[in-house]
Amino acid sequence: MDLEEAEEFKERCTQCEAVSWGLTDEGKYYCTSCHNVTERSKEVINTDVIPNAQIKALNRGLKRKNNSEKGWDWYVCEGFQHILYQQAEALKNLGVGPELKNDVLHNFWKRYLQKSKQAYCKNPVYSTGRKPTVSEDDLSHSDWASEPELLSDVNSPFLESEMESQSHVHTRKSFPISKASQSETSVCSGSLDGVEYSQRKEKGIVKMTMPQTLAFCYLSLLWQREAITLSDLLRFVEEDHIPYINAFQHFPEQMKLYGRDRGIFGTESWPNYDDIYKKTIEVATFLDLPRFPDITEDCYLHPNILCMKYLMEVNLPDEMHSLTCHVVKMTGMGEVDFLTFDPIAKMAKTVKYDVQAVAIIVVVLKLLFLLDDNLEWSLSNLAEKHNEKNKKDKPWFDFRKWYQIMKKAFDEKKQNWEEARARYLWKSEKPLYYSYVDKPVAYKKREMVVNLQKQFSTLVDSTPTAREKSPSSFQFNWTGEDTERTCFHGHSLQGVLKEKGQSLLTKNSLYWLSTQKFCRCYCTHVTTYEESNYSLSYQFIINLFSFLLRIKTSLLHEEVSLVEKELFKKKYSVTKKKSKSKKVRRH
Repeated sequence: MDLEEAEEFKERCTQCEAVSWGLTDEGKYYCTSCHNVTERSKEVINTDVIPNAQIKALNRGLKRKNNSEKGWDWYVCEGFQHILYQQAEALKNLGVGPELKNDVLHNFWKRYLQKSKQAYCKNPVYSTGRKPTVSEDDLSHSDWASEPELLSDVNSPFLESEMESQSHVHTRKSFPISKASQSETSVCSGSLDGVEYSQRKEKGIVKMTMPQTLAFCYLSLLWQREAITLSDLLRFVEEDHIPYINAFQHFPEQMKLYGRDRGIFGTESWPNYDDIYKKTIEVATFLDLPRFPDITEDCYLHPNILCMKYLMEVNLPDEMHSLTCHVVKMTGMGEVDFLTFDPIAKMAKTVKYDVQAVAIIVVVLKLLFLLDDNLEWSLSNLAEKHNEKNKKDKPWFDFRKWYQIMKKAFDEKKQNWEEARARYLWKSEKPLYYSYVDKPVAYKKREMVVNLQKQFSTLVDSTPTAREKSPSSFQFNWTGEDTERTCFHGHSLQGVLKEKGQSLLTKNSLYWLSTQKFCRCYCTHVTTYEESNYSLSYQFIINLFSFLLRIKTSLLHEEVSLVEKELFKKKYSVTKKKSKSKKVRRH
């Protein structure tokens, strides 16, 4: 069997799609990867018998590429490592402390490599025979030498015990990039283990994907208790402030990416809130992370602070904050044990902090205005008449006026968002191709697309595109000089509240629940509505907050039901205790 004589045969294997052929004793081609034997054979004429004869071969194909064109040897986990580094740098530029990258994310990633047996262990699993050990010479040729923070050895309280037991194991920087050798380079992917990685299905091992990178980032933010929620993180991804779509464009030029790497690093969909939330719990459980730092009242993720933030976001009165705090206290949703993430608990779950906060605001709005397309407009008439008679006093909150202003701003914001999504270019500036045979065609197509886009943009609009705005936690601004956009932050709730002794009660004594099953269990006297019969005002509020968080309305409906369940469960238990005490006194 002669491998050199079979190099000119360039067809893909029908079994594994590899292009690596050898010759059997009978002269037939066989795949060196899966040992599949084809019916094609090499035609050889005996030159000893016929003088000046030539050897004929089938499918000569293109000339072999130079070794320099193949780039460096690299593994899939190195690609994800590079993406995590770029995402950490982007978060740092957004104002997150440098310790998130240097300490937290580094230790999470090192723990993942150790748990998945890819590095920092005695017997790492590799797809090829190359051992990823780093020497000083290798670092000088590697782009990772400029990124020592992510891979530097930093002590961690939950890694010290395990790392001390393996102190005799060589734990230098994992998976360096070295110059490629023709014998080790995969012909079906730019990475050495791209084909194997795409087919790998091992139980108990969390497989690294692009959404998993955001799960690692959110875990790091949650550990540091940074002022970025999961919805903020996904919105920054959507606005291209954090690399995610076509993140492989930031790979060094020597890291060639093609073939199976397309399905691993290429993504053509926006990250979903619920999906990233589930993957966050999955990663934290796989890493066996300890209890996270406590979420206390002075933490940004506490519902009292987040409720204030979203009240300002949607232009609601500041006085509503005291009511949201009261709901938080009654439901117990502000307690440390309820808010703190503990992956090693029996029921590992983390709170959807941003969704919980807006759900509390929705419940307070229902307590104040009922939101049945009737009471809120009656209260608005009273507020409008009072404001006309008492123009010098503090104005009462007018729900109708707020609804009209907020709906106009919401429609404009949503239209701009939809147009921006429609104009988004999913194709990367760095074309992806299946093999080096397809490389010239891929680059030619990309060049044609760019030229057509330039010509079309010139014909449609000759004005230069507006400069991108800097990232912000707020999507609406109510402090401008626009007279049509009234700011309701300083308005009073006296029109919907009444005094009773030293306390304030809502004028509205009714309430409706969206969960009929719960209502039968605890509050049979409360009116219930089916989802298809929700009032227009309630639907608008749900759509508004769902857009702010980039979540599905069903997710917010579910969270509102959870808040209502906790609220009325506590209220039901309190009234039940009072009734029992009265019976005891009678006896």
